[in-house]
Amino acid sequence: MELNKPLDKTGRRTAPQRKKKILQISAYFILIIGAVSMIMPFLWMLTTSLKTLNAIFVQPKDWIQMFVQTMLVWQNYLEAWTKVPFGQFYLNSIIVGLAVTIGQVFTSSLAAYAFARLTFPGRDKLFFAYLATIMIPGSVTMIPVYVLMRIFGWVDTYKALIVPAIFSAYGTFMLRQFFMTLPKDLEDAAKIDGCGFFRIYTTIILPLSKPALATLTVFTFLGNWGSFMWPLLVTNTMSMRTLPIGLDSFKTQYSTDWHLLMAGSVMVMLPIVVIFILTQRYFVESIKLTGVKG
Repeated sequence: MELNKPLDKTGRRTAPQRKKKILQISAYFILIIGAVSMIMPFLWMLTTSLKTLNAIFVQPKDWIQMFVQTMLVWQNYLEAWTKVPFGQFYLNSIIVGLAVTIGQVFTSSLAAYAFARLTFPGRDKLFFAYLATIMIPGSVTMIPVYVLMRIFGWVDTYKALIVPAIFSAYGTFMLRQFFMTLPKDLEDAAKIDGCGFFRIYTTIILPLSKPALATLTVFTFLGNWGSFMWPLLVTNTMSMRTLPIGLDSFKTQYSTDWHLLMAGSVMVMLPIVVIFILTQRYFVESIKLTGVKG
């Protein structure tokens, strides 16, 4: 019983409690250092976007001086928006992001439903073969897919930006794992009432899978919003560029407009920050979903 007392006879913490307190303080200290190290680049980007080009590389004496200095150059954002067709870049990214997200959620949910709830010859072998494509680096398939886009005449069109990205083995795997946890009694009852496979999919499976669908939606949109290599490969004109490619417009052969580049980067990042704040619980949910065993 003496060991369970919070304090020893002298009124001080016991050795296990002191050790636990030290470990707790150390953990918080490490987390604070990690948080500061991660937020510093964003603070640097924000302050750089509010400076003149000449003031970017001038070392301020303190943070207050830097803050006062940056408060005078808000027009960098307007200049960044008007110097290049930034509105067109935004429109392209929104169109592509929404189309890819909707398409990928639709195709992944259909495939996951077939692999999880239907029975047909070679189902498991086909699923594992499809799942194995995750291990193939994207750089390996990029050139063959680009050749197909040229054959189809889709280069420098929305089709090349959207169609190859609407199929996802990861999305299929995640939704399949979730679908396999749903009670089969609901399906049996629906079949007795005369429901077909597609009606069961739309009226039972999808409504019960909102957390998984929301998780895949968030991850797909965020991943596509920051996609760089594929849009760079299949777009040739300024009017078809997405935001990550459009930011390169602030760089020339001999110089870079760093203040405008950082202002553009802030405008690109803002939707992602808002989406993350509103949907951050789905990031945690996704970890649970991908760990569910069928």
